[in-house]
Amino acid sequence: MQRAASANPFCDGRRVSKGDRILRIIVTGGAGFIGSHVVDAYMAEGHDVLVLDSLWEQGGGRRANVPERASFVHMDIRDENVSRIFSEFKPEVVNHHAAQHSVAISTRDPIYDAQVNVVGLLNVLENSVKAGVRKVLFASSGATFGNPERLPITDDTPQQPTSPYGITKMVAEHYLRYYRSEKGLDFTALRYGNVYGPRQDPNGEAGVIAIFAAAFLRHEGVRIDWDGEQTRDYVYAADVARANVAALERGAGGRYVIGTGVKTSVNSIYRALVGASGFDAPVTHAPRRPGDARDAQFDASRARRDLAWEPSTPFLDGLQATYDYFKKAAIPR
Repeated sequence: MQRAASANPFCDGRRVSKGDRILRIIVTGGAGFIGSHVVDAYMAEGHDVLVLDSLWEQGGGRRANVPERASFVHMDIRDENVSRIFSEFKPEVVNHHAAQHSVAISTRDPIYDAQVNVVGLLNVLENSVKAGVRKVLFASSGATFGNPERLPITDDTPQQPTSPYGITKMVAEHYLRYYRSEKGLDFTALRYGNVYGPRQDPNGEAGVIAIFAAAFLRHEGVRIDWDGEQTRDYVYAADVARANVAALERGAGGRYVIGTGVKTSVNSIYRALVGASGFDAPVTHAPRRPGDARDAQFDASRARRDLAWEPSTPFLDGLQATYDYFKKAAIPR
């Protein structure tokens, strides 16, 4: 872990001050795809950030994703030593992005999914209370809604998750509500659409844009499940990071869908990458994956109202930026 010369091993000499808006923030999962973009955004605002990440092989966490000026602790959120980190760093805010994030893995191993996404969360919440944390920002998911009866999905759409992953994210929201009511720990939960962008793991089971982009760059074929017409609301990682900045001081006790309001199919992604790369990747078709929902589209009007947030990256621009990132990253061929 990185340590600065101070009585507090994680302190760089700055103190939390609402006047100058410097906050001490722990970001769990901050070496991962979405979490690292959040860390970048917090650092750009001048906050003191500690990243706590297990660097789980299938989670996409990379030490290289963590800025040099951020403190880093290699630790699982279920570890009892989390209490020591919280006690020493004394965060005012905890941003909880550490998770088992794959629907496919959750259906194969729901016990592991619950251990990380529920038991791990409880360890973070308990230690947040002990350390006097003011607020927890939680990375929830549109997967909590399952197959809704009507679109677009709003913050009031009934949650009927179709996968263990979606169930654990929904359960987590209930725990957050309990801790706010009974222990005074404030929260804001952000229910993400399908987040995409640079640093997404192209070798995992989640993130079709990253997986496809890597395959296109290797001039390999891609697999399209179902009929390819299933849709998601794809939201760019930098836009999601801005929502996490907005929620530092807004959205007390709120749960907000974070999306663009645009439905995009897997087939559309394939065609866009053909256009970006000039390569017609061979397609193999496969059955629907267990737990996969058919369509998703979000109405983020409440986030616009309460968080003063809205997406600003058009899908094709974000896809091109993502493809260019992987191209520069020299994906092995």
